[in-house]
Amino acid sequence: MIKRFLKPHSAHGGAIAQMILDRTILEKLGFLAIARLEPGKTIESHVDPMEEIYFVASGTGVMQVDDEKQQVNPGDAIWIPEGSAHSLVNNGTETLVIFVVASSCE
Repeated sequence: MIKRFLKPHSAHGGAIAQMILDRTILEKLGFLAIARLEPGKTIESHVDPMEEIYFVASGTGVMQVDDEKQQVNPGDAIWIPEGSAHSLVNNGTETLVIFVVASSCE
């Protein structure tokens, strides 16, 4: 199935995100999105009602999940349990690009 990206929108304070696949297509997953975070920008701390995975495609940042904070680089995958507070800061000089996969809220 071919799916066109939806229009970009602001996400959690600092990122520009586009849904790639969502519940209108997916049966078990909540969504797949791509997000871009410019240097110095932050995805503000927030809590989601679903499990998520952030996959770093390019750029660098500092990811915080609950009390754990760690440098992230291209190729890193970060698991975010349901109900965990999480944030991401682009601490590099290039755009940080992540793919976000989320479970269903059910």
